[in-house]
Amino acid sequence: MPKPNNWMPRAAVAAIAAFIVVSSASAQQAPMVRIRGTIESVDGNTLGIKTREGSDVKVRMTDNVAVFAVVKTQLSEIKEGSYIGVTGMPEPDGTQKAIAVHIFPENQRGAAEGFRPWDARANSTMTNATVAQTVKGTDGQNILVKYKDGEKKVVVPPDTPVVTFIASDKSEIKPGAKLIIFGAAKKDDGSLEANRVNVGRDGITPPM
Repeated sequence: MPKPNNWMPRAAVAAIAAFIVVSSASAQQAPMVRIRGTIESVDGNTLGIKTREGSDVKVRMTDNVAVFAVVKTQLSEIKEGSYIGVTGMPEPDGTQKAIAVHIFPENQRGAAEGFRPWDARANSTMTNATVAQTVKGTDGQNILVKYKDGEKKVVVPPDTPVVTFIASDKSEIKPGAKLIIFGAAKKDDGSLEANRVNVGRDGITPPM
């Protein structure tokens, strides 16, 4: 009687092994949740937040949480070479009309570089890129930004909120303050954990 053939093509074995590795990595990486809202309570490292959508959530800050104050700045601070984030709305001609701009500190240059859909408003976008050119136009400041995969032309109207991040501490975190958490990790038990919190200083709402 012939012996059973247990041979499997090497390519199939490699494919299965790769699938297992990718599946394992995916399982280990907690999904990320973006949170905008108002701090309602602070209990140790746990924040009670009323979200922009009106729901109540609790977020635990890690012991080494990074706290950044979001502060107002001027359009004139956007210069050639600045690394910025543009919350924009697509225009019919392919440009982006800014609804908010944030200027990154130099040590955050390159953070989340690129162009992507965003959730500030329906159909809004986010472009994190370096300013290649800035020229005063009839409708505001015309800015050309470049990122590793392309470039965007942005019109920044005069009334567009412009902010920057300042490294701070937990003294910023208090009831009534507005915040944005770009990526709270959702744990297996459903709880949320954040290693960075961005808090509006002097009553401002982070506009991004």
